[in-house]
Amino acid sequence: MKYPKEYLDEIKTRLKVSTVVSKSVSLKKRGKEFVGLSPFKNEKTPSFTVNDEKGFYHCFSTSEHGNIFDFIMKTQNLKFGEAVKTLANYAGMQPYTFSRADEERENDWKNYSQIYKDYIEYHNEELLKNPDLNEVRDYLKNRNLNSNDVKNFDLGFVRNKKNFYQELLNKFKDKDLKDSGLFYFDEKNKEYVERFRGRIIFPIKSITGQFIAAGGRIIKKETYLAKYVNSPETKFFKKGNHLYNLDKARKFSNSNEQVFLVEGYMDVIGLTKNKIENCVANLGTALTDRQISILNQFFNEIVICFDSDESGYRAAVRAAENSIKELKPEKQISFLFLPSGEDPDSFVNNKGKEEFLNYYREKKVPIHIFLFEHFKKQSTNSPSSLAVFEKRLRELAKQIKDEFIRKYILDYFIGKIDELTPNLTRGKKYAIKHVASLSTTKKIINESKSLSKADIQEFSLLYLIINNLNFFQQRENLFDNLIFISDQGNKVLSYLKEFIASSSDLDKSNLDIDNGFLNKINKFASIKHISENVKKEETKLIEIFEEMKKDLNNISIDKQISDLESKFSQDLSENTFNKIIELKKLQNTN
Repeated sequence: MKYPKEYLDEIKTRLKVSTVVSKSVSLKKRGKEFVGLSPFKNEKTPSFTVNDEKGFYHCFSTSEHGNIFDFIMKTQNLKFGEAVKTLANYAGMQPYTFSRADEERENDWKNYSQIYKDYIEYHNEELLKNPDLNEVRDYLKNRNLNSNDVKNFDLGFVRNKKNFYQELLNKFKDKDLKDSGLFYFDEKNKEYVERFRGRIIFPIKSITGQFIAAGGRIIKKETYLAKYVNSPETKFFKKGNHLYNLDKARKFSNSNEQVFLVEGYMDVIGLTKNKIENCVANLGTALTDRQISILNQFFNEIVICFDSDESGYRAAVRAAENSIKELKPEKQISFLFLPSGEDPDSFVNNKGKEEFLNYYREKKVPIHIFLFEHFKKQSTNSPSSLAVFEKRLRELAKQIKDEFIRKYILDYFIGKIDELTPNLTRGKKYAIKHVASLSTTKKIINESKSLSKADIQEFSLLYLIINNLNFFQQRENLFDNLIFISDQGNKVLSYLKEFIASSSDLDKSNLDIDNGFLNKINKFASIKHISENVKKEETKLIEIFEEMKKDLNNISIDKQISDLESKFSQDLSENTFNKIIELKKLQNTN
């Protein structure tokens, strides 16, 4: 059986080509494209390009060309089905299983999506051309919307007396129309009626740009009617899995680091009209982990900008509590609170794009600071209140999935609480190093994610030496031919060799090593998890040390070869070429 097109399309839209390719090819940004050495041919000068906007890669030296499925199949020698499973895993999607029910679901999807397409197109045409809807067009005009906006966002209007259900029955089964959620059964009149009658409709699209639901807004002030209603959840529409305008906003992720997450459809349209197109809206529900995870795949910063009223603030608090767990070192979540009485739509229409962006740059609040300030306002100086306050913050920090972010957020919370209780912390014999802001730790966090194999190997070798000083004093020959790649690693290695050779007291507390670098060794040494188990097995310890030394030596040779190949591509020197040959021979002997 074939994979459904919607499943394959979703994988493609969730994964940038550069994200997939960079797992095996070192890429560098060049304009709108990325370049790197071809994975299909040994070469010195990059001829391999990746274009995320167009969704393909191209190799000029071999003419290989394709999308992410082609790349995985060709570079990993996989069949198409295996490539789909691999990429679905990368995209955080469940593997697709085939059954008779899947075939039925595929047919149901075709009917569902066609029903929505017919429905949206019909009511969009009505809004644009029906002379009886001048009142609706005047309402939109007063909201700064014109016919181009109606076309761009596929807006429509459902008349009170018009029932499109009967027309659709000519093409679709009664059950399919019922399952779409566009109609509901009127018990009094014993008929299916329009869910969005008397409302402007805002079509909701999937991430791949297909109509899957709608939101509807009344234009008259009717106290007995809800201002907004949304499609009910269906087999193909789950509110917590989708975001309004994501199909368009994701296309701007190459030129924008941030995405603005707002509350309403009109906020998205207002921002877009003012050339702020990297914006989406949640769909009338609390922000979900799923929505944050999807946005993280495209953008590095999520800016949550809800209305400035009380309900908007409460929604922001819920969003912060729900989303803090998804924080990652290279990702940020911020909050933007507009002046009283303003929402994103009114602010940007009154002030313009630049004023909005300047306000964002000056006033945005990182999520951890927002949560701290919010819960501080809820507490008093009583011991009981402060205890509840601290407990709540610790619980929030513990939910964070990434261990590095969790550490620094918790450190920030504890530090700020200590500032509120100076008498309790004064005179302590120990001190916790506090982080004034997550931004001040960004460098350390990013470093932890970008360590090279050589860094990890050096940290592990140093960890073994520092924690087995007496052992290495009796076996100084183990240091023979041990050369580190990093300058700082070499400096510390030289110091340790001298310390071991000259010191009579080999207690590691006597070592004079920079605390920052020592912390990195203790934090990132991969060997630390097994070193305790082999301390008493001298043969095993020597074996591990020699193996790690050999690995580091190979990494060093690889780096030298890479540097020389780059040089050779420029100077075409015979001397450079001979050095490369010698190093490759040495590489083979290792």
